[in-house]
Amino acid sequence: MYNCLIIDDEPIAIRVIKKHLAAFAGFHVVAECHNALDAMPVLSSEKIDLMFCDIQMPQITGVDFIRSLAHPPQVILTTAYREYAIEAFELNVVDYLLKPVSFERFTKSIGKFLELQALKAENAEITADSSPLVPSFIFLKADKKHYKVNLDEILYFESLGDYVMAFTKDKKIVTKERLSYLAEILPASCFLKIHRSFVVSIPKIESVGPGFVEINKKKLPVGRSYKAELLKLIGSNKS
Repeated sequence: MYNCLIIDDEPIAIRVIKKHLAAFAGFHVVAECHNALDAMPVLSSEKIDLMFCDIQMPQITGVDFIRSLAHPPQVILTTAYREYAIEAFELNVVDYLLKPVSFERFTKSIGKFLELQALKAENAEITADSSPLVPSFIFLKADKKHYKVNLDEILYFESLGDYVMAFTKDKKIVTKERLSYLAEILPASCFLKIHRSFVVSIPKIESVGPGFVEINKKKLPVGRSYKAELLKLIGSNKS
């Protein structure tokens, strides 16, 4: 059962999402909120798998709200405005739905979410079989195939709109996986999200400066909301 949260300041928009969602087995609406601030207690107390979030809302926009979350659930954005599409995919959302949301288009979004969940389960099963402690590899979907990549070869991942680039010393792999999904399944002892667009290999960090880390002689930005985790990492490794 997937727990869902709907955030929208328009009651009719909430009703449409609930009506569409009712056609799919295995989805449960935990709560409906009319603004992002009301949703915060729900996210703190409930395990939310999928969040439907409007963009234009009072007090705080859906985009800013998602950016404020350290560990957001999978998100499908809903809006009447096309101009937010680039920002939406920078946030690694599952999909971006334009209102009024048709059932056909909604079905495609649910399909994307289920595909991500299936890949997550597949990687969890593979890593569980390969090692009881830390997995040594991951499968990345690219060009209609799943490519095995050893984790110790990965330098970092960078989100580039609606796809993610995995960087090693020798090659780059373009995958449709979401950065938020990768950050969730990668071992926390080896990988750290330092920016909404970057997940880095901790052993590959060569230096840390004001607002950046350096990997393979390349400076990668550190987002303000991720700085505390990086400082904690540095502090725990001081002799």
